[in-house]
Amino acid sequence: MFFLIFADVQLVPDGTIFIHIALILLMIWLLNRTFFRPINRIIASREQNKGGRFGEAERILQSVEAKNAEYNSAMLAARTQSYELIERQRNEALAKRQAEIEAVKNENEQTIARETNELNRQAAEARTTIAQQAEQMAERISASILRT
Repeated sequence: MFFLIFADVQLVPDGTIFIHIALILLMIWLLNRTFFRPINRIIASREQNKGGRFGEAERILQSVEAKNAEYNSAMLAARTQSYELIERQRNEALAKRQAEIEAVKNENEQTIARETNELNRQAAEARTTIAQQAEQMAERISASILRT
């Protein structure tokens, strides 16, 4: 039954829509002039007046942010420096290791050359001894053959 009261109302766009738009715009202008601008002025003046406490808090916050940025940059610099030190020590250790390996290789090559020369000398000595012994045996054999 309640809906039957509004059954005759039909919304048809006609010239009154412009009147409604004009009234809404007039209402916005009046509210801005009489209500919103004074409130915004009061809020702005309060912000300026309370600048002592909140300004100090903002300065402290900016100081904290600056110190935090300084701390982070110092940490980054220290970390970079430590990485460079580690890399330098690593390179020095690798160079020392390579030098020790080269020294051991040279020592081994010298030892091998010395031992090879010693073996060649002993082999030549053994050949000489064997040749002498072979000659002596040959003389004995020929002497024993000639005696018999």
